[in-house]
Amino acid sequence: MVRKTFGESVADDMRYVLKACVGEENFVDTWPNKSNNFCCGGGGGFLQSGFKSARQEYGKLKHDQIMETGAKYVITPCHNCHSQVHDLSHHFEGGYECVHLWTVMALSMGILGPDERVYLDASLSECGINECTLPPDE
Repeated sequence: MVRKTFGESVADDMRYVLKACVGEENFVDTWPNKSNNFCCGGGGGFLQSGFKSARQEYGKLKHDQIMETGAKYVITPCHNCHSQVHDLSHHFEGGYECVHLWTVMALSMGILGPDERVYLDASLSECGINECTLPPDE
C-alpha cells in the first residue's frame, strides 16, 4: 500500500495512528522505512504459493531489519504481512510477536473481545480489558 501506490502520506498516517495507540515513546521504526521499506515476502500470492523455504529465505531481509530494531512486537497492517512476519519470527527464532494494526487500535480503545485475544502474547492478552459489565444482548 505504501511502497507501490500511495506512498509517504499513507505511511505517515499509519504511523500517526500507531503512535496515538501505543505512545510515541513505544514506537520504534525500521530503517529503511516508508516507501523505501523492505518487503516481507508474503504478498502477491507468495504466502500461498507452496514455496515456503523460498519465501522464508526472501523474508530473511525483513527479519534482519526487524531484529535491528530490538522491538518485542511487530505491528503489521495486512493479513499477508502478519502471517509472513509471524512465520519469520518462528523460523529464524526472532522472539518477536506479530500483531495486526487493527488489534492494537482495538486494544487502545478497550474493545477487543476475549475471543479475539487468543493469539496475543501474555503481556497483551489482558491489555485494555475494562472492569465494567456490558449489558446483555437484546
